[in-house]
Amino acid sequence: MTRADDLIARVAARASAAAGTLPAPAPAVQVEEAEALLGFAIPPLLARLYTEVADGGFGPFGNGLFPLAGQGRTAVSAYLAERGEPQAPDSPHWPEGVLPVIDWGCGMYGAVDCLSTSGTVLVFEPNADTADPADSWFVDEPGLADWLETWLVGGGWYRPDGHGDAELPEPAGWEEAASRLAGPGAA
Repeated sequence: MTRADDLIARVAARASAAAGTLPAPAPAVQVEEAEALLGFAIPPLLARLYTEVADGGFGPFGNGLFPLAGQGRTAVSAYLAERGEPQAPDSPHWPEGVLPVIDWGCGMYGAVDCLSTSGTVLVFEPNADTADPADSWFVDEPGLADWLETWLVGGGWYRPDGHGDAELPEPAGWEEAASRLAGPGAA
């Protein structure tokens, strides 16, 4: 059993215990269709969550991960909506390849950077008091596996008793935000 296999099994057990009934896993073809719509590949671990655990509905907050695709609010529809919002050309707010996977409320998203090798998990906080959209992006965990491990042990800033917890580190700004918001070919 690989580390990823073990992680998927533990996530599936925790998701089933917490949610009771989960949506059916997404068929592999749905991942392929989502990638075609998005224009980029979904990290293998995220694809396995959708195809082996459930098509959303589990995770650290509220209704858990968005379903991948289909009817209603999904990871794909949220991405396309954020990327398609009218924006000033000099101040886009949503970078290419960053897939929203969870709604934290108040306009905040948890998102996976599908262009990073580890699937960096980011927090988009649009309520930051700044004029620079890059200042709205923070690293939640350096990789999706790390984020899942944190959830599995009951950690994370999002836990119900985590607000104001001095033991939790302040989220770090996403260093790539400015360059990724500028788009390809920007200097």
